[in-house]
Amino acid sequence: ASHGIYDAYTGETLVQGNSGLPIFVGVMAFGVKTIIDKLNQIGEKPQDGDVWIFNDPYKGGTHLSDFRLVKPVFFNKKLFCYIASVGHWHDIGGNIPGNYNPVATECFQEGILIPPVKLFEKGILKEEIIDILSSNSRLPVSLYGDLHGQINAVDLGEDRIKSLLNEYSFETGLAALSSLKKRAEIMMRKQISQLSKGKYSSEDFLDNDGILDEPLKIALDLTVKKDEMILDFTRSSKACMGPVNISLSTTIAACYVALKHIFEDVPANAGVLKPIRFKINKDSLLSVSAPKPVGGYTETILRLIDVIFLTFSKISPSKSMACAYGTINALSISGFNNIGKRWVMFSFFGGGHGGHHNGDGLNHGNAPISTATIPPLEILEAAYPIKFKKWALRTDSGGGGEFRGGLGATYEIELLEDKANVSLFGERGKFPPLGIIGGGNAKTNKFCVQTTSEYLEPPMVSKVVGIEITKGESVLLKTPGGGGYGNPLNRKIEEVVKDLEEDYISFETAEETYGLIFD
Repeated sequence: ASHGIYDAYTGETLVQGNSGLPIFVGVMAFGVKTIIDKLNQIGEKPQDGDVWIFNDPYKGGTHLSDFRLVKPVFFNKKLFCYIASVGHWHDIGGNIPGNYNPVATECFQEGILIPPVKLFEKGILKEEIIDILSSNSRLPVSLYGDLHGQINAVDLGEDRIKSLLNEYSFETGLAALSSLKKRAEIMMRKQISQLSKGKYSSEDFLDNDGILDEPLKIALDLTVKKDEMILDFTRSSKACMGPVNISLSTTIAACYVALKHIFEDVPANAGVLKPIRFKINKDSLLSVSAPKPVGGYTETILRLIDVIFLTFSKISPSKSMACAYGTINALSISGFNNIGKRWVMFSFFGGGHGGHHNGDGLNHGNAPISTATIPPLEILEAAYPIKFKKWALRTDSGGGGEFRGGLGATYEIELLEDKANVSLFGERGKFPPLGIIGGGNAKTNKFCVQTTSEYLEPPMVSKVVGIEITKGESVLLKTPGGGGYGNPLNRKIEEVVKDLEEDYISFETAEETYGLIFD
């Protein structure tokens, strides 16, 4: 989940929380604007105590699992701002438990779509909305908890804002937020003006869309011009059949996240995007509308961030980093226990981050779109009828470099119940995370199912749905590392030796990549 404060009239991000998923906060600005536009369209004004709820991915959303709560904040009967919460819910219907359906061809196969509706009206909860939501989930208790967590979040945010305004006044609060936004714009323009002017290009690929086994291109032509930048994605692939499409708002929010990684000292608000112009074709997979499936948006925005990093490595290497592992590996294992109760283990898994000019990439980190934590195996084993036979760093998975890419991981998960269904929505099975400035590429993603007699690899490499496993059988996932930064031959010998001792690299890699000779 993530939370933020948004402008009362434009919906722009004013302040974002420092935990959760930054991508949520960026997209949420479009979500708040959707509520503002709807109120204007129907001729209503926001009321104190109203809370709107929706998950529409084409109107300021991401995918159907991510629910938005938007609440106007009034002080002395005057509208001060909107506060919003976004949370990923565990299951909201659709064909696949956990909702990451890699073979969806329209959004209706991914879950229930809720347009902007009032959850609270003047402070009164509409219980029938919760009834509709709960009846469309395989895990209604989990849904109930997530929803009320978000309700409490926006209530707490409202209380804290009012406390600040009581202390500093309505006018001072508005001035402070306006100043923060203006400061971000000024800082962005100043830093952009110091970059080398010109046009720079990069491209990378998604494995496939889950339907057709053909690569999809994400291409960026970035122009630095005075104190502005133009991000041109018009060379990217057209909208596809499968669920790796994303909406325009999601694309812009992903660029916001990437730019905040690069311009790290700039305040995180809408001012970051003021000097940025976008060129995106209407028929692109980066700008789709309903009912195009968007369930795997995480994989596409990670590739967007990769191409921005790659492009910036040509402009200012010290501001960039090599590509991270580039997939959340959304794994779903589900079934019924011995008393007939449904269980759904949906989780994401870590990988290596890219090397950078200050050092090696992070081992087994979370994706650059998120600061959420990867669930520990003890929690997963306690909650579901599974056992981890292996959870370890993956030797040689990081790209070689003066600063090595971080390592991915190897997970082997055994089923303890009689049977279960397995689905995976991943990426980077064919196209490895790339190194920069002479650094090497990381290892690709590997997934297979280990039955009693053989290992089964998905035809689509990184995407599969509906594999049935039985008690004692396992799934094996080997996640990518991060790309390397700089020429591997420039790496300090003592660092290579340390990597060998830690089993981060093999003797073969020490010889072939780093040039060490052993007697």
